[in-house]
Amino acid sequence: MNKKTMICAFVALMTTPAMAGGLLTNTNLNASFLRQMSQDGIIDITGIYANPAGTAFLAPGFHMSLNAQNAKQSRDITTSFPLFAYNRNNPQATHRYEGDALAPIIPSIHLSYNWAERWSVNASFGLTGGGGKCEFDDGLGSFEALYAGQIYSGVIGTLIGNGISPEMAPGLYKGYELDAYMKGNSYQFSLTLGSTYRILDNLSAFLGIRGIYGTNNYQGYVRDVVAYYQLPGQPEASMPLKDQELLMDADQTGITAQPIIGMDWRVNDRWNVAFKYDMPTKLTLKNSTEMNEFTAQTAQGNETLAQFRDGHHYREDVPAILAVGVQYKPFETLRVSGGWHYYFDKQSKKEGDKQDLIDGGTMEFSAGAEYDVTSWLTLSGSWQWTHYNVSDAFMNDLSFNVSSNAIGMGFRVNASERCSIDFGYMHNFYHTRDVETQTAAGVKADHYYRRNRVLGVGLNMKF
Repeated sequence: MNKKTMICAFVALMTTPAMAGGLLTNTNLNASFLRQMSQDGIIDITGIYANPAGTAFLAPGFHMSLNAQNAKQSRDITTSFPLFAYNRNNPQATHRYEGDALAPIIPSIHLSYNWAERWSVNASFGLTGGGGKCEFDDGLGSFEALYAGQIYSGVIGTLIGNGISPEMAPGLYKGYELDAYMKGNSYQFSLTLGSTYRILDNLSAFLGIRGIYGTNNYQGYVRDVVAYYQLPGQPEASMPLKDQELLMDADQTGITAQPIIGMDWRVNDRWNVAFKYDMPTKLTLKNSTEMNEFTAQTAQGNETLAQFRDGHHYREDVPAILAVGVQYKPFETLRVSGGWHYYFDKQSKKEGDKQDLIDGGTMEFSAGAEYDVTSWLTLSGSWQWTHYNVSDAFMNDLSFNVSSNAIGMGFRVNASERCSIDFGYMHNFYHTRDVETQTAAGVKADHYYRRNRVLGVGLNMKF
């Protein structure tokens, strides 16, 4: 059996996507975003991520927003492959694999201090990438398909080598068993520091720097691999493959800094326009990895596995993001907003030059509205469309992105002139995607689908 090929697939699948935004970027940085996702043109302490230049127009004094979110996502893959029918525990040609990603608490804090009617300094902490773990209790379809093919060809080759004719050998193969498991988690903790200046009474500029600490962990194994066959006139026999068991536990950590610029133009009392540009940033993660002896030996001559070897530096750049937003007030108690984002994912270098498998950058459009029902209650709703422009070759079981429509809704309670509370809910409606791959054993067909919902609460205060 081809040991290096099996290892290659094991490692190549170990990546974890982000929750919302681009391929590796989160934009849901507070509860206010969940209830009103079109924040690129708003002026509020909760807009400090989407429109930091807008903080120049906040009232003099200290502003603070504390937030906690709970996110739950599942990734559902249905894989059809002819050799799956030989799985003795699930003898069907189509298998379903479901992974659950859970982030119980996603914290964020936003601060701004305004003085002299011209200057403000601000800080923000949150998760701008990753934010949870994804766990597949039964492994993955691509992984099992590879093992099913290798076990089949290995057994047939062994039988032919022992004098069985090529025509008879396939009928003597009786199937396989294996125990597979995979889990990955990914976090990018970010601290942003910046300052805004009102160039004119209605025009402000922002300059900031975002420090990013990235940490990933990937664990997985395939063990208890057994092949079954039956020679003519003999009872069924088993072939344990103890020397083919895979085991890896990899930690990756790295730190970088991302410059950010922005501008906000208060056209008049009704219109506000803003833009923000997060610059492209290099991020290299260093591996701290434990492998079993078989996996470590194979890594010495395998390029794919070598990228996870202990001490290796793994490339995963942070993409540039361009965002433009507008807000309009038809009357004093109603605000409507629109936004556009472009993520330069293809220009963001990834390990193994995986960016070459991306056809173009991620694009988003959003629209939202909020209405002040009373002086103490504001209702809001919003919509966001996200389009991922990736090729079939970019898609794999553990790390896949499918385009979606999302809705956000919620409300703000103005407890006092200095204190408000946001309650928000976001739900994604993902598209499905089908990818077919030709293999020596036939066509492997994957059907990809995701589900996602996020709840959040935020406390906003000014002093």
